[in-house]
Amino acid sequence: MLNYNQALDFIHGLNAFGTKLGLENITKLLEILGNPHKDMKIIHVAGTNGKGSTCAMIDSILRSDGYKVGLYTSPYLEVFNERIQVNGKNISDDDLARLTDKVQKAVFYMRENNIGSPTEFEVVTAIGFLYFYEQAVDFLVLEVGMGGRLDATNVVTPLVSVITPISFDHQEYLGNTLSAIAKEKCGIIKPGVPVVTSPQEPEALQVIEETCKNLNCRLLKVIGEESISKDFDLHDTATYKLVSDNDDGLIFDLKTPAEEFKNLEIHLIGRHQLSNAATAVTAVDVLNVYGIDIKREAIYAGLKNARWPGRLERISQKPLILIDGAHNIAGIKTLKDALIRYYKDKKKILVLGILKDKDYKEMLKEIVPIADMVITTAPLSPRALNASELACTICEMLDEKTIEINDNDRQYILPGKVPAEIPIYSREKIEDALNLALSLINSKEDMIVFAGSLYMIGYVRTLIKDRLASDTMTSKII
Repeated sequence: MLNYNQALDFIHGLNAFGTKLGLENITKLLEILGNPHKDMKIIHVAGTNGKGSTCAMIDSILRSDGYKVGLYTSPYLEVFNERIQVNGKNISDDDLARLTDKVQKAVFYMRENNIGSPTEFEVVTAIGFLYFYEQAVDFLVLEVGMGGRLDATNVVTPLVSVITPISFDHQEYLGNTLSAIAKEKCGIIKPGVPVVTSPQEPEALQVIEETCKNLNCRLLKVIGEESISKDFDLHDTATYKLVSDNDDGLIFDLKTPAEEFKNLEIHLIGRHQLSNAATAVTAVDVLNVYGIDIKREAIYAGLKNARWPGRLERISQKPLILIDGAHNIAGIKTLKDALIRYYKDKKKILVLGILKDKDYKEMLKEIVPIADMVITTAPLSPRALNASELACTICEMLDEKTIEINDNDRQYILPGKVPAEIPIYSREKIEDALNLALSLINSKEDMIVFAGSLYMIGYVRTLIKDRLASDTMTSKII
């Protein structure tokens, strides 16, 4: 049987086969494995941004009511096992190895009989379904990997389908318009199954409404109270209202078609979490259609206790370090809003690592101008943009506002004013970028922000936690 490391080698080795959207392989693979996903009570969540946070809040609410809950998400931050959880605990190394061995045999059978060759995501999804079946979970909160219609998770018929905010990402697979992307996301909608949608751009919302109408699905729209006009149809609408917020979280009121909640509290940073939380509660509220009555106190407790690492997460207080997996335009705008709203008076040392297949130039235009200095680095991915190239791109964008790039021990002088208004540094290794950022901290008014890719954030999170545990950041914590 495979051991843990061999299991990971097999899983990641499937990357060589690339990404192949479609349900044929995963359907056949699951049939060979006995269709472990059948008859599960599933909440299926698609969207571009906010999927993970919304899943985490739904999971926390259901667990607060005493249910055994499976959670399937991607990607992971620090350890692969995070992707498959039951009641907040990662799948063990032994269970992952054992189930990977079982799935590997099924994959080899498929290849030998020329009936398909599953991808990495399909294999991980199959492992997850096997584990959740063995654990006999009461509910499975299932996050879509990419898109929806052809995503490997889309072999299920859920109790409720959830669609978080749709924006531009993975255009090479999903299309170049919001309508096209929304059509792919709406692929998770099944005939007659209720749908909950977060606030959407009109172009995306139109596709969601049309899909629900065609498939005879009840659609519940989550919307902020400030967005409601006089002629707005409040039928099947959940409305939320912000009560207060700061960099510790927020408090809000929510009225769903079935319930009204006052002073719901979450401890996830950023106003974007307001709509995510409202969407999560509305999705749970839909379960009463099936006779599943989630206690009010569980909803309050679940939201308050929900955590989602790596997304606007304050990983250190002294010095103040914020990490955020923002990896597209919408995510970067959310980060920018939070930094302006909660940390306006702080001197911001921004550490950026971005994948080269992202719309990084537009991301830079949004986030760089609010920084006081920038350090570029490279995420741990073969798709990573070179740190020096990213630094040069920033210099070109800022024109005469910046002249200095320090790439390790090499100094480049580009045309511009002296001194640089926003100093730019380049450190290819994430460890070096962290060391430099810490060395640039001069007062309690300084903060460090890591952003641009989850492939960087997870590693940064581990590095900082290790240093805090070993007191190697002591000089910067005083």
